[in-house]
Amino acid sequence: MIHVLITDDDPFIRESLQLIIGLDENIEVVGTCTHGDEALAFIQNGVQVDVVLMDIRMPICDGVQGTLKIKQAYPDIAVLILTTFDDDEFIVQALRNGASGYLLKNISPDRIIQGIKTVEQGNLLIHADIAKKLTTFISASSSPNVPAPKPLSGYGLTASEQAVVAKIAEGLSNKEIAQELFLSEGTVKNYITEILSKLNLRDRTQIAIFYLKKQSGTGS
Repeated sequence: MIHVLITDDDPFIRESLQLIIGLDENIEVVGTCTHGDEALAFIQNGVQVDVVLMDIRMPICDGVQGTLKIKQAYPDIAVLILTTFDDDEFIVQALRNGASGYLLKNISPDRIIQGIKTVEQGNLLIHADIAKKLTTFISASSSPNVPAPKPLSGYGLTASEQAVVAKIAEGLSNKEIAQELFLSEGTVKNYITEILSKLNLRDRTQIAIFYLKKQSGTGS
């Protein structure tokens, strides 16, 4: 059973999400909150939460800061951002703060349910268009006189590990990476463990951000 906490300041959205998520027998909504600080307090009360569905624009504590606070205190809880088409910069900030991906509020119920299952399994949920915008925002916020990007091989990554990094940045799951690179899922998991160790990173989101920074010529 996947335990989900819904965090949104719109009561209609909260009620709708509860109904949608209730369609799946393997997912349980354990509570609803109206902003990020309230979500953190809910988790601190000891209720099991596996995934937080987090609206990005909320009063008191928005989804960007809410994600940061929850991931700092509970790194194993996945945060899935709920957003609209015009929230690109907020999405980037939330991903930097540890969010596992995003969902558009107007997508179909089955995609919301699948998204919850995807991030609960430790996978990253980033669409290709947002991956491109990540690079754009990272480039725009950096100095114009940045050095050339350091080749990924310079970090001790093998060719296979570099290929896995690129696929993670595209938002692919372990199964999808295995299919595209003709590997077993177990091998992909082993590669990811090695990548995290070599790059001194915490999770898949950080791998994606790291790769996109290198592609844009920013970062050390």
